Amino acid sequence: MICWINPFAGLAGDMLLAALVDAGAPLDAVRDAVAATGMTGWELTVDRVTSHGLFALRVDVRVTDPAAERSAGDLLELASRAAPGPVADFAVAAVSAIATAEGRIHGVPPHDVHLHELGGHDTLVDIVGIGAALHHLDVSDVVCAPLPLGTGSCHSAHGIIPAPAPATLALLEGAQATGTTVPGETVTPTAAAVLVAAGARYQRMPPVALGRTGYGAGTRVLDDRPNVCTATLAARADGCEEHVTVLETNLDDVTGETLAHVMTSLRGAGALDVWVTPAIMKKGRPGHVLHCLTDDERRDALQELIFAETGTLGVRRIGTTRGTLPRRTGTVDVGGTAVRVKHGPYRAKPEHDDVAAAAAVLGLPLLAVAERALDAARDAEERI
Repeated sequence: MICWINPFAGLAGDMLLAALVDAGAPLDAVRDAVAATGMTGWELTVDRVTSHGLFALRVDVRVTDPAAERSAGDLLELASRAAPGPVADFAVAAVSAIATAEGRIHGVPPHDVHLHELGGHDTLVDIVGIGAALHHLDVSDVVCAPLPLGTGSCHSAHGIIPAPAPATLALLEGAQATGTTVPGETVTPTAAAVLVAAGARYQRMPPVALGRTGYGAGTRVLDDRPNVCTATLAARADGCEEHVTVLETNLDDVTGETLAHVMTSLRGAGALDVWVTPAIMKKGRPGHVLHCLTDDERRDALQELIFAETGTLGVRRIGTTRGTLPRRTGTVDVGGTAVRVKHGPYRAKPEHDDVAAAAAVLGLPLLAVAERALDAARDAEERI
């Protein structure tokens, strides 16, 4: 099952949890998963609200325990007790992502980070609840529309800080975002962390059969729009075939550094794949053929990028189709660091960038971290 998230006005943990419950996630299963952590002094309730004429669900975490702050290590310990196992894995991955981001910002080891606002009950309820909702809805793939980021400032335990918050920006590296006229914090660190844990992809919705849509409301009241996000469930057929275009150009006057820059830029702009093949050009000069695989939506923009970055005078367009197998991305914890693992029908593979980051933090060889990530992914599969 695919879950497509549309953060119309922004995204917070409670908004996404409400949208998933509204889409059919069993509330009792969400409460049971949180209760399994052993955390006490909380109550999760839901109610229906109307925001600018739009009917939506709102969740409320009522806290009676005065402990509002925890270390990342304490929060990880609670998250690891969530049940069933895949929900615990999701929660640990999300908390690990927060700890890694905060640790990088404050210059301390992730496990030792002291979490202020993010160390409270509501953070864990949102994270574990979302993990439980996705699990019980049988969601294997999360696709998210570009995230609307506000500007200005927001409040924190350290005083007034820029919006988006530094932790949010760190967690959203690689995500697609767009500007919005809504001031202040529109995407919270908790929401960013669960997107990381879910291995969310930022792209157009692939060909699917649409199912139920849930509407989740935030607590903030906006002047000109409903403060809601939507979560739509959809089914995708195995072996999906889609139309794509290969952009090609011959290059014999660019350096290797320029080629590397162009490839990185194309991937960052949404190319499905980018590669280079060596070639012998006119007059026996060595050169390269740059190939870029793209969907129809990004084709013109990527062609323009190739023109601008390489100076080429012509780009070939080759229309074709490609068959794709179903895939999903999960996240595992390796020594307190989140590592995404891509699963297909025949194999699983850790994401190289995450493996490299974990290896640098843990002081371990790349292969050792990759093996630990695969072992953790296999253990998670066996618990499903």
